[in-house]
Amino acid sequence: MMRLGDLETAVMRVLWARGEPATVREVMAELDREPPLAYTTVMTVMDNLHRKELLSRERDGRAYRYRTVRSRAEHDAALMTEVLAASDDRQATLLKFVGSIEPEELDRLRRLMDGGEA
Repeated sequence: MMRLGDLETAVMRVLWARGEPATVREVMAELDREPPLAYTTVMTVMDNLHRKELLSRERDGRAYRYRTVRSRAEHDAALMTEVLAASDDRQATLLKFVGSIEPEELDRLRRLMDGGEA
């Protein structure tokens, strides 16, 4: 999985927040950028995300409706897994990561690992 650019991330956040498919125009309306982005810019970004298999799409008249392939949590977990897999020292990476977690989050992680609920 590759890192996303700023605009790709913004588009993904809009679609995750919506929780339902959206057209390019609907995403543009929610991006709230100044100055506004060109339709073709947002369309290109969404097409690129589709080619990267992060978005799926289906025809809706002359337009496409796009939806995320993964939830935000699934996407974030895949990024963390990728970072860990790329590490030359997985133990050191895990120790640094665990050391950066807030105590409440660490307790939640322990409960999850013990088979409980968060």
